[in-house]
Amino acid sequence: MERNLFKYIWRHSKREQIVVLVIVLASLPFYFVSLSLPAAIVNGPIEGTWFQEGVSRPFLEIYLPFSEWFGERIRLFEGFQLTRVEMLLALSFSYLGLVFINGQFKFQVNTLKGRMGERMLRRVRFELVDRVLRFPPSYFRKLKPAEVASMVKDEVEPLGGFIGDAFVLPMFQGGIALTALVFIMVQNVWLGAVAGAVVLFQAFIIPVLRRPILKLSKERQIAAREMAGRVGELVDGVDEVRINATSNYERADISNRLGRLFSIRYEIFRRKFFVKFLNNFLGKFTPFIFYAAGGYFVIIGQLDIGQLIAVIAAYPDLPAPVKMMIDWDQQRLDVQIKYDQVVDHFDPDDMVPAEAQQPVGEVSHLQGGIVATNVTVMDDTGARLLQNISFTVGLGETLAIVGPAAGGKEHIGPTLVRLFPPSAGHLVLGGRDLSSLPEGVIGRWVGYSGQDTYLFPVSLRENLTYGLKHEPLTPPDESPRDQERRAWTAAETRRAGNAEYDLDAEWIDYHSIGVAGAAELRKRMLDVLRHVGLQDDVYEMGLAGYISPDTHPELCTKFMYARRVFGDLIKKRGLAHLVESFHPDKYNRNASLGENLLFGRPCGPFLGEGALVSHPYFQETLHKAQIADAMVTMGYEIATTMVELFAGLPADHPFFDQFSFISALDLPDYKGLVNRYSSNISWESVDDDDRVKLLTLALRYEDARHRLGLITPDIAAQVVLARKTFRRNLPDALQDAVRLYDPENYNAASSILDNLLFGRIAYGEAKARDRVLELLSELLGELELHEAVYDAGLDFNVGPGGKRLATPTRQRLGLARAILKRPDILVIDAALAVLDTPTQEKILQSVLASSGSRAVIWVLGRPEQAVLFDRVLVIDGGRVVEEGKAQDLLARNGPYAALANHKPRQAAE
Repeated sequence: MERNLFKYIWRHSKREQIVVLVIVLASLPFYFVSLSLPAAIVNGPIEGTWFQEGVSRPFLEIYLPFSEWFGERIRLFEGFQLTRVEMLLALSFSYLGLVFINGQFKFQVNTLKGRMGERMLRRVRFELVDRVLRFPPSYFRKLKPAEVASMVKDEVEPLGGFIGDAFVLPMFQGGIALTALVFIMVQNVWLGAVAGAVVLFQAFIIPVLRRPILKLSKERQIAAREMAGRVGELVDGVDEVRINATSNYERADISNRLGRLFSIRYEIFRRKFFVKFLNNFLGKFTPFIFYAAGGYFVIIGQLDIGQLIAVIAAYPDLPAPVKMMIDWDQQRLDVQIKYDQVVDHFDPDDMVPAEAQQPVGEVSHLQGGIVATNVTVMDDTGARLLQNISFTVGLGETLAIVGPAAGGKEHIGPTLVRLFPPSAGHLVLGGRDLSSLPEGVIGRWVGYSGQDTYLFPVSLRENLTYGLKHEPLTPPDESPRDQERRAWTAAETRRAGNAEYDLDAEWIDYHSIGVAGAAELRKRMLDVLRHVGLQDDVYEMGLAGYISPDTHPELCTKFMYARRVFGDLIKKRGLAHLVESFHPDKYNRNASLGENLLFGRPCGPFLGEGALVSHPYFQETLHKAQIADAMVTMGYEIATTMVELFAGLPADHPFFDQFSFISALDLPDYKGLVNRYSSNISWESVDDDDRVKLLTLALRYEDARHRLGLITPDIAAQVVLARKTFRRNLPDALQDAVRLYDPENYNAASSILDNLLFGRIAYGEAKARDRVLELLSELLGELELHEAVYDAGLDFNVGPGGKRLATPTRQRLGLARAILKRPDILVIDAALAVLDTPTQEKILQSVLASSGSRAVIWVLGRPEQAVLFDRVLVIDGGRVVEEGKAQDLLARNGPYAALANHKPRQAAE
């Protein structure tokens, strides 16, 4: 990266800087004239020194500049003869016009500066992210994600404001200050000299006093970045904090860091405001000289009153630009420090060349397999991870890699996809050295799935197809208006130096995996999900998913038909008791009390669980139905029971899951709440916060599941009454905040399963859920709705890092993503670590059986599974210690036999 900030700015914004500078220079004559007009107005028409009784004077009389040097002045325009009053109005309106013109100049300059600064900030941020994508793999092990994100987002933010001012502000404000100073000296040399001296003193002393502030600002920036990184570590390691009960230690660490930040920031404020005080004092000192000395000159007749007024009017335009230039100098130093730090962090050695990540177009399939010759891999400390590794894998061949834990096998997979670049030796794919291949080629030829699979916070579908998005293929279909907008966007992107790839284009490379379009891709995805054992998981995610009649009207109509057919089917099969349907006049004991009260589902924030119990209309409904006190009492009884039940239980006890009212973390709060009140509690006897907690507990209560006997027939009848009251008087403002249950309409706030059942699966019935879902699956298959459910499952958002999925599901999804690419070489690096042995073997056999002409390299944690492969490579101490067929190696009774026959596993996936 360019280390000189001004060179970087000039290189990428030279044209815009020159345009703004030209506008600045053009504005200065107008500014000078606007300074001289107040004196002309006072001395001319107001005092009348220009006029005698009945005499007019010319207005806008124009002479050829400097013509008096050659004799008589040459008049170009006689002007307009005006009386005293007319001259006053003409000069006043001229002044107003100049104010408008100068304002327009400032408006244009500031607008152009702002656009230029934001454009350059966009360029800087893109360049930083571009460099992150090209960091050497070893460099990522030294970085904290939160610190990198903080630098890209926050620390370069000041650059945007400074870049627009880098060249323009000194010229603009310096020109204004110089113009004002020259004007003052024209009126009176001594007053001008005093003003100039004060300005020079300010320009010298203020930067000197601000240098320590810059040093403190650098310390603050580093401390704040470290603080962000530490908070990121806490978020990533919160499980370890809780397991080891070190939360108070972490609080102490954060408190200490915040204390250091406070000390630095307080010292900055102290010094900054002293400098501000001194600057303001010097700014007010000069008017004191003007009033005292200038007034004296007026009294003795060496200065007329109009000139003094003009000097006093012009002076405010002198300290402000000077102050801005001093601030600019401080900002320059501050921004240069920030820029230097950014460059230091984003300019490591051994960056991936930009050319290696450029689009490569269509890539033919790999020919010739993979050949490793004396490959040695070292980490950034110089330790050897692999040493003189040699092997060959042809297309259609399967290779198992085994070895003891930490013996080096764990480094083979990353080396094959260039995450660990070889320090010596050669790794050749299809006759081409791996180090010279573009990423676009490696990404198509090699599919990799490791133990630590990262999933992006998007849908399952997008995570699965992520490996197919190498470059834009076909532009989107757009209207002429959209095309114009996109053309403007593309032009602006080009000016900012960003990538000109169209995000709305078709990125998925259907051709590379042998499918014609989205429909065939979906079938291929489901087939891959079957291979890794995720088909049922995705199906259940689909049943738990949501669709809307607004976006899927035909599909919702089909699901409504399926609901009616399913209702008849379970009656016909004698299974109606397994589902308790919703009925407007009945209490559903398998649904929560909140659902029974609303007889629907809230949507949006207005009637979420916390907002619902606090909403005036909801509380009014409870009072009208005479159930308010009963609800509070119910919440208190639940809290009392839970506190007694959970006393002394560990946080992972299954009771917390079965009675999902209170989490282990909230238990102490509810224990205090129970102790504050007695069993004869009522609505009025509790404060607002405690009432919200108790009502929330009551709304979560499911009678069939929790079985605390709180829903008596009378309570059930009152809840049904409250339901009707709530529904009948629902205010217009809340009409869109709740989706009421209706047997004839699809409920967009309910899951697909809830809409199909229009009720709840009965709790406590033997295998009720399995039997109901099996019958439902049979029906959806007959109605050809399975694919729609799978589509909803594929739209499931996996959350940050895939944390909404269980670890086994994440690992299998990562494997599915690698298989979906149909790579020529599939590298699986302990990708099924947390799965049980039968599940691992089932997936392993399925993947191997479907490999076809693909080469499969699998790093195994269970060496005995290597008998399923064509060959075995045994790695120990970073070296190949044995190679051959599994049966032959077992017969030799060597290293592989020792691993395969060792029952307590030394290596684990």
